[in-house]
Amino acid sequence: MKRRTVLRAGAGVLAGGAALTLSHSPLAAAAATAVPAAPAADPTDGWTRTSFTYSWQKPWNLDLSDRHSYSGGVHRMWVYSTDEPFEEGNSTDPRTEMRWKNDYTTGDHMWDADVYLPAGTDGASFVQTLRTRRPSGTPATDIMLNAYNTGGGTVRRYDGTVLKTNAYDTWFNVKIAHEASSGTGTIKVYFDDSLVLTVDDRGPATRYFKNGVYHHGSGRAEARFRNIAYWTR
Repeated sequence: MKRRTVLRAGAGVLAGGAALTLSHSPLAAAAATAVPAAPAADPTDGWTRTSFTYSWQKPWNLDLSDRHSYSGGVHRMWVYSTDEPFEEGNSTDPRTEMRWKNDYTTGDHMWDADVYLPAGTDGASFVQTLRTRRPSGTPATDIMLNAYNTGGGTVRRYDGTVLKTNAYDTWFNVKIAHEASSGTGTIKVYFDDSLVLTVDDRGPATRYFKNGVYHHGSGRAEARFRNIAYWTR
């Protein structure tokens, strides 16, 4: 992916629910209030928490401590638009990212973490699924979630579908569940355990998760992560 380039993708399917209509009679109201609503299913039900490993990608000419800190269970990662890429001579945008080393081709895989996006982070990807081995001419990513400096902090799929507003300066949980197959698989995105997006992936590939800041904008970008987990089934 070239510098200052973000792949676009079509709109996804947003989760929704049917409206519930109740009778206004006292008997019907009593019956309705007597039965509690069933709790929403946890997206990790039926999944197994699995260990994972990762390596770091950061500006090639800097120490990791110049762009990352870890304290109290929280990873802080930041980068500047003027920083060097992760490899000398590389043409991609600057980043400070965890590159997960649990590559996969098929099967069900879920990335899970609490995310905090400080105000002002604009144009940075904070989590993505990178297609490292893929058919020629196919996209480099299956999905990317980006932060933009609008609406109190807007999270978009690439630079298109709006998934969340008022995302700045607050913790929220993100889960990306990928049902990968030898053909076209399915990706589901959850915020605070509510489904916000369902889309197809980009077809067969070997891929891996990444999280941090991959900066396509200007100035400084930062993201924080805690309770990072990997699930399979």
